[in-house]
Amino acid sequence: QEFDPNAPPRPPSETLRKEDAMQFPLLGSASLFTLYCAFKFFDRNMVNLVISVYFSGVGCIALTATLSPLLGAIGPKQLKDVRFKKDIKIPHKLPEWLGGETPWDFSIDASLADFLSLIASTAMCVVYFQTKHWALNNILGICFCLQGIERFSLGTYKIGAILLVGLFFYDIFWVFGTDVMVTVAKNLDGPIKILFPRSLIPNAVTGKMDLSLLGLGDIVIPGFFLALLLRFDAHNANVPYFPTTNIHLPFPKPYFHSALFAYVLGLATTLFVMIQFNAAQPALLYLVPACLGSSLLCALVRGELKQLFEYSEEDEEENKEETEETKGDSKKDK
Repeated sequence: QEFDPNAPPRPPSETLRKEDAMQFPLLGSASLFTLYCAFKFFDRNMVNLVISVYFSGVGCIALTATLSPLLGAIGPKQLKDVRFKKDIKIPHKLPEWLGGETPWDFSIDASLADFLSLIASTAMCVVYFQTKHWALNNILGICFCLQGIERFSLGTYKIGAILLVGLFFYDIFWVFGTDVMVTVAKNLDGPIKILFPRSLIPNAVTGKMDLSLLGLGDIVIPGFFLALLLRFDAHNANVPYFPTTNIHLPFPKPYFHSALFAYVLGLATTLFVMIQFNAAQPALLYLVPACLGSSLLCALVRGELKQLFEYSEEDEEENKEETEETKGDSKKDK
């Protein structure tokens, strides 16, 4: 199976180290507690205004990055082929320690799909900033999830397991042990959660819709793990995915499918318990055992436990690059 020459290159991804995975729950706790203190000691509306401005700007970038490939895939060929290239120099009088060298150099290389996506994304984010509608909140939240999963790599199964186990205890502590997680989730008015209307009819008392929520972390963190398992499936099937590959190539996906099924089952369990007891639930309490357990069980059944623990995405990328260089040298020799 060959590389698809027309496939877009994978965006640069950040690979998590073991130390990062171990520190992640601590950094997450610090960020969560900072937000909790902000809501406790400052005006709630002012905090949400700052957060809304930030997420509207970042959301515009994430939405553009998500829409552009979609438009290029389903729209006319010209959307991808028509490109705008421009080098821009902006002189400044700031000291070098503050503004760097003058002039500032910018290079723009964007397709027509990029510009159309930017216009649509800007309009959508302006409407979201004004209305805070739950549907627009969900669109931005989903875009954050997609971009995060696309641009972030766990590297190895071991690192993924360390991250999931650490966040398993993190979620339990902050939901069951304190009111911090619930307070932040209810007060923070931003696309850090997916909202589900409990009813299409607004509440008779408040005039607002009653909404249930799912934090983006409960989607993104398992998403990192599922993406790792999908690439492991591709590795086992000898399907190249560095630097580009045809995403439509069929290959067996036992690890991905088993973990995805377990994730959906864990999420359904979370919602059932939440509704049954009418209390907030740490979703990772159910999702982490589901994802880890299903992947380990699949490896045991297939006799690939050693291969799963030894798999490294960084080694895979290096091997693919060496293979491509070898192919290029062979063609030159011919």
